[in-house]
Amino acid sequence: MELDLGALLKSGGLSVSDYDSVVSINIFIALLCSCIVLGHLLEGNRWVNESSTALVMGLITGGVIMLVTNGTNSRILVFSEDLFFIYLLPPIIFNAGFQVKKKQFFRNFMTITLFGAVGTLISFVIISLGAMGLFRKLDVGPLELGDYLAIGAIFSATDSVCTLQVLNQDETPLLYSLVFGEGVVNDATSVVLFNAIENIDIGHFDALVLLNFIGKFLYLFFTSTVLGVAAGLLSAYIIKKLCFARHSTDREVAIMMLMAYLSYMLSMLLDLSGILTVFFCGIVMSHYTWHNVTESSRITTKHTFATLSFIAEIFLFLYVGMDALDIEKWKLASSSPKKPIALSAIIVGLVMVGRAAFVFPLSFLSNLSKKESRPKISFRQQVIIWWAGLMRGAVSIALAYNKFTASGHTEVRVNAIMITSTVIVVLFSTMVFGLLTKPLLSLLIPPRTGLNISELSSQSILDPLLGSLMGSDFDVGQIPPQYNLQYILTAPTRSVHRLWRKFDDRFMRPVFGGRGFVPFVPGSPVERSVPESHLGTVTEATEAERS
Repeated sequence: MELDLGALLKSGGLSVSDYDSVVSINIFIALLCSCIVLGHLLEGNRWVNESSTALVMGLITGGVIMLVTNGTNSRILVFSEDLFFIYLLPPIIFNAGFQVKKKQFFRNFMTITLFGAVGTLISFVIISLGAMGLFRKLDVGPLELGDYLAIGAIFSATDSVCTLQVLNQDETPLLYSLVFGEGVVNDATSVVLFNAIENIDIGHFDALVLLNFIGKFLYLFFTSTVLGVAAGLLSAYIIKKLCFARHSTDREVAIMMLMAYLSYMLSMLLDLSGILTVFFCGIVMSHYTWHNVTESSRITTKHTFATLSFIAEIFLFLYVGMDALDIEKWKLASSSPKKPIALSAIIVGLVMVGRAAFVFPLSFLSNLSKKESRPKISFRQQVIIWWAGLMRGAVSIALAYNKFTASGHTEVRVNAIMITSTVIVVLFSTMVFGLLTKPLLSLLIPPRTGLNISELSSQSILDPLLGSLMGSDFDVGQIPPQYNLQYILTAPTRSVHRLWRKFDDRFMRPVFGGRGFVPFVPGSPVERSVPESHLGTVTEATEAERS
C-alpha cells in the first residue's frame, strides 16, 4: 500500500475505485492529526518537540507497515521532489519571510549575511573537502567531483526549527533574529549552491569553471531577490489601487496567496532560486501589502500562512520517519548497516567542524565591528548559534533525493548509500540534538523569573507584523542624527536603516501603501471592523512609533 502523491497531484485526482490510494491518504491524514495532538500534549516537556514527535510517529508507522506487509514495504507515500519543492517548501519559506521581525532582521542584516551566506560557503568547502578525503577510505563507490560538491551543499543546509521553538524572541531578540535569519539565508544559499553545481561542467574543472560557478551563484542570488521584491510590490500596488475591501475581503486574501505562489513558480520557471524569491516576497508583502488589507484579512492571512507552514513541516518529518525503514534502500546500500552508519558519523563530524569553523570567527569579527552601545554576541550565544545549525532536515532530504534518486527510487548502490546516510543524519541530528536543545538552552540562558507568559502570548498575536516593521531606532522627541560621512562610516547599519526609512516614507509607501499610507475607503470592512474607541489609540501608537 504505497501512493505516489506527486503523480496523484499531477493527474488531478484519484478514482473512487482505487481503494488502496484512498486508504493511504486517510491513514496519512490521521497520522498528521495524531502528530499535532501529541505535540500539543507534550508541549511542556523539556525533552520533546514537534519535529521529534513527528519523526517517532513516522518510525512507529513504518514499523507497523513493515509487519503488516511482511517486510516488503514501510511507507504510505512515495517521496517526490516535485511534491516537496512545488507544494510543501513554498508555504514554509514564505511564512518565514512573512512573520520575520524585520526591524531585528535588518538591524542585524550584516551579521545574518555573514552567518547565512559566508558561513554556509565555509561549511560547504569543509564538508566537500572532508568528504573527498574520508569517503574514499570507506570504499563507498564511484563518486565524482560534482557528487562531492553536491554533498557539501546538501549537508550545509541547516534546520533550526527545534531551537526556534524553544527561544523566545521577546526575551532574546538578538539571538532569535540571528538564528532565524541565518536559517533562512542558509537554506537559500544551500539551494542556490546546489543548483549552480548542477548547472556547470564539473568534468573539466579549471579557473574559468570556478569563475563561471561564482558568477552563476551571484546571478541566482541577485535575480531571485529582485523577482521576489517585484512580486511583493506588485501585489501591494494592486490591492492598494483596486480597493478590494469595498466588496470582499476574500479577494484580498486570495490575491496575496496567489501572488506569493506565483512568485515562487515563476522563479522555478526561470531556473532561479524559489526559496530566495518567495522569502523576500513574504518580507515585502508584510511591509506593504499586509497593511493595505482589512483587519479581518490581516488576521486571516497571518494564521493561514502559519497553518500551511506548520502542516508542511509535520508532513515532511512524518515522511522522513517512515522512509528511514525503507528496506529496499538498506538492502541495496550494504549487507550490513555498518557502512551507512560510519558514513553518517563522518558527515555529522564534518558538520560540527564546519559550523565551528565559521560561527566563532565570524562572531568575533561581528563583535569587533559593533560599538559599545550595540549588543554583542556573547560566548554562550555563540554556542547556541553553533548548536542550532547542527540539525539537518527537510531541505537536506529533498536535495539528496534530487541528486541520488529518480522519483524516489534508485538501483545504484552508491546512491542508496548516500540516501540512507542522509536519512540517518537527519534522524540522529533531529532526535539527539533536538532532544538536548531545551536542556542546553535552559543551562546557557536561564529563564527569567516573574515573566507573565499569558501577557506575552496575548500580545504576540499580531506583534511580529504590527510592531516590528523596520520601525525607527530613536525614541519620540529625540533629535535624529545628522547623516554625514563620519556617521555613515562609524555606524553603517543604523545609518543605512534610517536613510532607507526616509526613502521609504517619501517614495515607496505613497505608491505601494503600508502603515500610515493606506487610503480610507468609506463603507469598507476597515471602517466597520475598527471600533471608534480604538481609532485614537491606534493612531497615536502609529504616530509615536513613526516619529
